[in-house]
Amino acid sequence: MAKRVAVIGAGVSGLSSIKCCLDEDLEPTCFERRDDIGGLWKFSTTVCSVTKRPDFSETGQWDVVTETEGKRDTEVFDAVMVCTGHFMNSHLPLESFPGICKFQGRILHSQEYRTPEGFEGKRILVIGLGNSGGDIAVELGRRAAQVLLSTRSGAWVIFRYTDGGYPVQMMTTRYRHFIAQILPSRVQNWIEARWLNKRFNHENYGLGLTKGSKWKRIMNDELPTSILCGAVTMKTSVKEFTETSAVFDDGTVEENIDVVIFTTGYTPSFPFFEEPLKSLCTQKRFMYKFVFPSNLERATLAIIGFLSLKGSILTATELQARWTTRVFKGLCKIPPSQKLMAEFTKKEQLIKREAKEDVGKDKADYISYMDDLASHTGTKPNILLLFLRDPRLAWEVFFGPCTSYQYRLMGPGKWDGARNAILTQWDRTLKPLKTRFVPDSPKSASLSHYLKVWGVPVLLASLLLICKSSPFLKSVQGKP
Repeated sequence: MAKRVAVIGAGVSGLSSIKCCLDEDLEPTCFERRDDIGGLWKFSTTVCSVTKRPDFSETGQWDVVTETEGKRDTEVFDAVMVCTGHFMNSHLPLESFPGICKFQGRILHSQEYRTPEGFEGKRILVIGLGNSGGDIAVELGRRAAQVLLSTRSGAWVIFRYTDGGYPVQMMTTRYRHFIAQILPSRVQNWIEARWLNKRFNHENYGLGLTKGSKWKRIMNDELPTSILCGAVTMKTSVKEFTETSAVFDDGTVEENIDVVIFTTGYTPSFPFFEEPLKSLCTQKRFMYKFVFPSNLERATLAIIGFLSLKGSILTATELQARWTTRVFKGLCKIPPSQKLMAEFTKKEQLIKREAKEDVGKDKADYISYMDDLASHTGTKPNILLLFLRDPRLAWEVFFGPCTSYQYRLMGPGKWDGARNAILTQWDRTLKPLKTRFVPDSPKSASLSHYLKVWGVPVLLASLLLICKSSPFLKSVQGKP
């Protein structure tokens, strides 16, 4: 009899989880509180509680209590996949802004914002410079009388396209990742800062990082132009509010503020769990590989999509779900809870003594995390083996975009079309752009660009691979 799996949430993580359950011959049931897309779906259903059964230590089973149109129901499941993400509960730190209770204008969180309609002619203050803050400020800048964007730390602005007009996420390659593993972080930051400042000087636009701030990036194509045109004005942190104005840390005052929009992030929440699981699961460092809680004697509960990643979250959630379903089925193993809890306790102590940084607060490296998960399922591509068997494919895997196809080349879930998909992914990326045929366009430019882009990387990679395989380097690396 197939194991029954409860999938909570029907977003991108939930859909991936349902599909992976079916691939492993598990029986998923998806609970979605809204009335929109889901899986083997129970729409408009709220999950009230997820609790261990009395015999959990032997069976690993869970009691899931749900409510639909006022009627409660309890079902028993062999495993649970929580796919609610971390954008459920808005973080609104009003207590950190003196005088906000006196402010007479409208206050809302970015979670409540939908469209710029209704903000015409308003003076708007957006607090927080993240991806949401930048997007909202730019969009409102086209309608509002004035948009003020307040930031405590500043940020580096990355465009969605890179040199040559290529999508920036298609520039995430194993070659670049390999170089990043060798170069010190300070050198990488220096190189990136010079490259980003070549596009526009961030300090001139009020976007420069304040001293002591963490390295922060946002993705926005239009923010510099909006600042240049005066549609968006950069401001420092808010010191306090009055009835109609905002006082900033630099002493400046902006009068007649109509609306304040907080883009201050979200608070992780799993209201359907019991304590201590409810509190512990909100701490990412408590989760093994950001997926499995460390304190469960049976690995039958997984949190999917509960991570921040320097890359596509869609690819990561799908790989998480593939690994999780194989753990549920007993085909993959994770360390025992005693060992995981010991590691978690050790991390906690080091963080409290400030001897170790809390990596759970930072975005995980895309390729490192993906390869780590794939190594557990046997789907991580073997680059050296590919170079021997299929040099053309290996070249594209190493120097080309690291897309999800790479994790379908081998192992469980192998797809016969993965090779061709990798070799033709640039064709599919550029084809929608080529809507105007120019018969007399020069061909030499493309060849020149190809040499510029690939000539130096190929040379460097060759030297690095030669050095890495040399006996002398291995002997040096082996020394303490």
